[in-house]
Amino acid sequence: MTIQQIKQRFGIIGNFADLNRAIDIAIQVAPTDLTVLIYGESGTGKEIFPQIIHQLSTRKHNGYIAVNCGAIPEGTIDSELFGHEKGSFTGAVKTRKGYFEEADNGTIFLDEVGELPLATQVRLLRVLETGEYIKVGSSQVMKTNVRVIVATNVNLQKAVQEGKFREDLFYRLNTVPIIIPPLRHRKDDIHLLFRKFAQDFSEKYRMPIIKLDNEAQTLIENYSWKGNVRQLKNITEQISIIEENRLIDANTIKRYLPKEFEELPMIINGNVNREEFANEREILYKVLFDMRNEINELKTMVKVFTQNKDNFNVSENFIKESKEYSKISEDYYNIHEEILQQNTDKNKFDKRETIIEDTQEIIEESLSLKDKEIELIQKALEKHHGKRKHAADELGISERTLYRKLKEYDISV
Repeated sequence: MTIQQIKQRFGIIGNFADLNRAIDIAIQVAPTDLTVLIYGESGTGKEIFPQIIHQLSTRKHNGYIAVNCGAIPEGTIDSELFGHEKGSFTGAVKTRKGYFEEADNGTIFLDEVGELPLATQVRLLRVLETGEYIKVGSSQVMKTNVRVIVATNVNLQKAVQEGKFREDLFYRLNTVPIIIPPLRHRKDDIHLLFRKFAQDFSEKYRMPIIKLDNEAQTLIENYSWKGNVRQLKNITEQISIIEENRLIDANTIKRYLPKEFEELPMIINGNVNREEFANEREILYKVLFDMRNEINELKTMVKVFTQNKDNFNVSENFIKESKEYSKISEDYYNIHEEILQQNTDKNKFDKRETIIEDTQEIIEESLSLKDKEIELIQKALEKHHGKRKHAADELGISERTLYRKLKEYDISV
């Protein structure tokens, strides 16, 4: 089947390149029995991809079971997955089959696999390696021929480092990774999804369809959507039911978005979230550094014009306006630099190292924003050993934007 046919069959909306790539990998891996690990934030639609893989595999006529590992209590998860014998624990009044037995010759999808207890991870690793497992309260080894697909919204590599996830299981699960892009990276798809949901709810509730004006459309395309497609769908449903005016403007949309709409640094109990603010502070310093270079360049130009105004054929008024603009720019810079310094954690960051010295001298290094951008991209790629996704996160841009910059500046990875 083609990617477009898959989208139509499973109701996938969007044309983002990374989304198409994820679908293509699912199509390619479906005929095999390889274990698949699906990465994606909550609400991105990870649960659709195991269904695609199962329906395109030779196991499609056998069982498919989806299990949310995070929703099962730690004390009963082994029984749920592998079954138990009668009397093996309090409440076990009869022998019970587990999901791995029920899904024999089929597919089992373990969502939120990062929530599995360490003891259960050992059992899962044995199933993946040998196809064997033991019911709770039994000594008999049982066999299963099941295809395992797992998904997570957490960083499993970080969980491995913290001792919360087994390293051997991680590498066994990570045979074929599929990465589902978050909605904020799919800006061109957001309005398409809104229109689809609006149409569905119009038919469901038998009311006129809602539409967005231009400002509202721009707003939803630039919103972060931390809840991803699920959040967009819920908000579309709320607006469809509540609003009488079927042409929705930006102010109406804002009423349905969380209060952190302005996307300011998160504050919890009066304390700044240090990790997030550190990243934002680093970006702001880069911006301020570029601004300082431009101010110095402007000062130098004004000085040259003043000394050689006859040669350059510039008016006194032009020089006066340039000086005023330079002064305003510098005041703007100083205010923001001071605010940034006041919010810096003084126990971790020495103010003397971060203040940018005011100087009239011409800076010898390149003042080109393009050169600075290339330099930062190269440093990010070098730091993350050429991994574009991690480099993009470091730079605070999407992977798609980074890819465009690499092509634009002809930067090799």
